Amino acid sequence: MLFANNFRTLDECDRIILFARFEVKVAIAGASGFVGKALIKELQGHHEVVALSRSSKKDSGDGIEWRSCDLFSLLDAEKALQGCDVAVYLVHSMRPSAQLTQGTFEDFDLIVADNFVRAAETCGVKRIFYLGGMCPENSQEMSRHLRSRLEVEGIFKTSRILATILRAAVILGPEGSSFHIMTRLVERLPVMVCPKWTSTLSQPVALRDVVRSLRYCIETAETQNHIYDIGGPDVISYLDMMKMIARMQGLKRKLLPIPFLSPNLSTLWVCLVTGAPKALVAPLVEGLRSTLLVSDKRRLEIPGYRFMPVAEALEEALSEFTEKKTPLAFQKSPLGSYEVRSVQRLLIPEGVTADEVAHAYMEFLPSMRPGLMKVEVSGRWVNFCWSFPYVRLLILEYSPERSWSHRQLFYVRGGLLAQKTVRGRLEFRETLGGKAVIAAIHEFKPRMPWFLYRWTQALFHIWVMRQFGLYLNRPKSAR
Repeated sequence: MLFANNFRTLDECDRIILFARFEVKVAIAGASGFVGKALIKELQGHHEVVALSRSSKKDSGDGIEWRSCDLFSLLDAEKALQGCDVAVYLVHSMRPSAQLTQGTFEDFDLIVADNFVRAAETCGVKRIFYLGGMCPENSQEMSRHLRSRLEVEGIFKTSRILATILRAAVILGPEGSSFHIMTRLVERLPVMVCPKWTSTLSQPVALRDVVRSLRYCIETAETQNHIYDIGGPDVISYLDMMKMIARMQGLKRKLLPIPFLSPNLSTLWVCLVTGAPKALVAPLVEGLRSTLLVSDKRRLEIPGYRFMPVAEALEEALSEFTEKKTPLAFQKSPLGSYEVRSVQRLLIPEGVTADEVAHAYMEFLPSMRPGLMKVEVSGRWVNFCWSFPYVRLLILEYSPERSWSHRQLFYVRGGLLAQKTVRGRLEFRETLGGKAVIAAIHEFKPRMPWFLYRWTQALFHIWVMRQFGLYLNRPKSAR
């Protein structure tokens, strides 16, 4: 399916087609994940690979260049994508990225994808490839998880960069989250009560086929500005896949389908048995109520290539499976020092800019405590102060070199409520074509003791941002 809103001149397209015939420098965001690691192996020897990861990695001597990158930072993303010709986006924000995270995975996904696109545009990246989720034909059946994937697609489709989007349902690989959950359930439960969602049909795809599809799209100019569904030849339920796993492992298992069991109970059950985190399992279980099949109109066909049947894909995944190789999504992030990330999406009236939202925020806070709280602005310095007695609660430094009308950035420089930091920051940015503004605090370090902060200032911040969202949508005369 061709994007209707992206157009390129004939000269641009000719250059891209010529460009696709030669070795290119490929940046992989999410290189530490199981798809990312497999893609690195697929591209080695064919293209230069720049592997992006939040954790620092040294060059391994195999020709792969590792770059440390926190995609919540636009500046980090710009540095990471410098010199790259194309970029592959394999990121999903379901793991905590700070000691305390406030916000939904949808908003985390949104801000990270927005950073990636803005950085790619700045660095002159020519094409972006995104591996997203399969969508049900009936949009009303779409889960929060799948809606988030679709929202991220929109970020890429409306950018100035040619994008290719691949959609997959279940990816069968030895370190895949869904595969690990199914295999652990089979291994640990001789008798298993299988709720209704285990009978939902999908069209799984082998990990090998996913990375081959990504490589094919990278090397084929005709795939630019298209959305493709990728899946194997078999339509199958999770229940039948677990039966196949049991047979392949020589295990006698009784799987008892039942027509009920709420998503909350299912999530608790899966988490207890498999050790998977709730933040991962809950969205996945919710998404399993929808049948996810490859559309004939969007099916990716690779000349001379055969996608693997489910049985073959499961056998290959099981041959390399070990519980010691815990999926990245199962692992706790190495969070380090006590830091906070808080992201809220604020719906705004049409035509309102991030610059106007930032100014409205400075007007709003004093209005909550008239006469007691005030905002002092001096040059690039902004102080939120308590009047009696006079105390600077929060000191911000405006960053004009990193701010535009659609994005306003302030660095946290101290005050009674915050430690002075180098990277701690508050930002307001427009997203979703100007329909919303993301208000985000990154790498914030509170001054008060952590336990006290979590149950006072942190909760108060959430309440304040909700009130601010209501304030933004009042008529200006009523503010």
